[in-house]
Formats: sequence, structure tokens, C-alpha cells
Amino acid sequence: MKSILGIGNALTDILAVLPDDEFLKKYHLPKGSMQHVDEATGDKIWQMLKTMGVQYVPGGSAANTIAGASIFGMESGFIGKVGDDELGSLFKTGQENIGIKPTLLKGTLSSGRAMVFVTAPNAERTFAVYLGAALELVPEDLKPHFFEGYDYFHIEGYLVQNQALVRRAVELAKQAGSIISIDMASYNVVESNKAFLHDIIEDYVDIVFANETEAKALTGKEPREALDEIAAMCKIAVVKLGPDGSMVKCGDEFYKIEAWPAKTIDATGAGDIYAAGFIYAHSLDMPIEICGKVGSIISSKVVEVIGPKVDIPRWKDAKAEIRKLMGI
Repeated sequence: MKSILGIGNALTDILAVLPDDEFLKKYHLPKGSMQHVDEATGDKIWQMLKTMGVQYVPGGSAANTIAGASIFGMESGFIGKVGDDELGSLFKTGQENIGIKPTLLKGTLSSGRAMVFVTAPNAERTFAVYLGAALELVPEDLKPHFFEGYDYFHIEGYLVQNQALVRRAVELAKQAGSIISIDMASYNVVESNKAFLHDIIEDYVDIVFANETEAKALTGKEPREALDEIAAMCKIAVVKLGPDGSMVKCGDEFYKIEAWPAKTIDATGAGDIYAAGFIYAHSLDMPIEICGKVGSIISSKVVEVIGPKVDIPRWKDAKAEIRKLMGI
């Protein structure tokens, strides 16, 4: 089995189910919104949540993808930065528990966290995000030996805001001989870093994952034409279409992948786990159409649960469906 290394914002996902909106009102969090909070507010909310029996798991876009790859059986590693605190320890332990080898550098700020509040009656989600130490990762932190021995290197698109960090990362991954993939992560980040993204994709990146809005932000075109333009810049392009499935292209090969049937309740993490499935199948030398279908199968499982983590029964179902698809 081949191996994969990821780099991204080390954020602990903290999931709290609330009986009403009082907690949100107390911290001025509009229901259904995503708010960035400062360190003092982030720490205050975390201390309050600790008394409520919350769920917490290592999160962040790249960490979610690496977690999926590890559960598929790939040897997996992750580079990020955390604080010297309880949440940093929880992040490290959470990754190790599913077989990931974390390289977690220590920052001066508190560990980053994405606090997710689920409220009745419709399981609406409200986010309070504190990036903290995750933002302190700098190019000088990255050492060549971090990258040695990995077949794949996966980049979280949010990091592109630190262009020097991403350039250093792709240079070291290229030197190590890794296949490099990037998930665009956010259309507004793409818009503000378009020239840089074109540069590194053309020079370093092998596989690009983007959703419709990210693909349009990069190319200015609608999904099908955007796919063609991205595929001309790298080896494999993937444009995710949400409930309409995805499109994949490699050279002259093009496939429209249908969404796998699912009872969708929460799309959080669907794109991250799609990338995990695609890379896993690619690591087994599967055709790109099969890679897209594997991504579709596993992403159909995560949308059936609250949060970005697939439960054990759904993982078992997914693996059975994927083995049947791949004939292994």
C-alpha cells in the first residue's frame, strides 16, 4: 500500500448539540453562520463546552482527507502546528488513534479549533472558528526529512494564503518524488491567489480537486470548460458538483461521475473524503473513472452523518461497495 502526507490547518473539531439558541446568543453567534473568533473568546467558549459532554476529533480539510486515506489503509502522515495545550494533545492523540503519524510543531498561540453547534429543530449548524497556532506554520518549519518516503503529498487550499509556505512545501515534496495534490478549499482564497495557484499547479501539482465555485474562480469558466482548462495545467483535474456528482479528466479521458445514492443531512467534509477515496484508488493504479466512483461512494457516506467523520457501519458498507467496484 502506498503512503500519503498532508499539510494543513490543525483544527480540532468540537461538536456540541444544543437544546436551544441561548448559548449562541450569549457569544453573539448568529444561527447558521460561520464566525472567526479571537483567542480570548475561543478559549472561553472551549472552557464552557468542556462541561457539556461534547465530541471532539482532529479536523481541518487536509487532516480530514488524510484520516480517510489512513482508514482506507494507506500509511499516512500530517504536518501542522498546534499550541502547547490540551487541544494540541487531543489533536495528536486523535490522529495517532487512526494510524496517522503526526508532525505537529508547537506555536505560541492556543491550538486552533472549529466549534460546531447543532441546534434544534433542523440540526442547523453554527460555527465559531479560532485558527490560533495553525496560522503560525511558516516555511522555515518545513524540513526535507518530513517529506521523505511518501508517495503522495496533499495540500489544503486554505494554506495558499501563505504563498511562501506552500511554495516551500511543494518544492520539498517534488524533491522527495511525491505525487502532489491540492484541494482548492475556498473560492475566495482562489480568487485572491489566482496567479500563484496557476504557477504552482503548472510547475508542481499533479491532481487538482475543486468544486464548481472554486473552478470558476480559478478559470472564469463554467464547470465543464473549467475542467478542461485545469486539466491542461496538470495531470488530473476533478471538479466536484455536489449532489450532481463530479467530473474527472486526464489528458483526453473525460468521465462524468454520478453521485452515489445517499440520505443527505450534512455535507460537511464531503469534498475532503472524496479526495481521500480518489487518491486511495489512484494509489492502486485504478483508472480515473474508478477513482472518481470511489470518491463518490465514500463521500455519500459522510453526508449521512453530522460532521466530517464517517461512522464504522458506513465505513464497512463503503469498503464492501468499493471492493466490489474495483474487483479486489
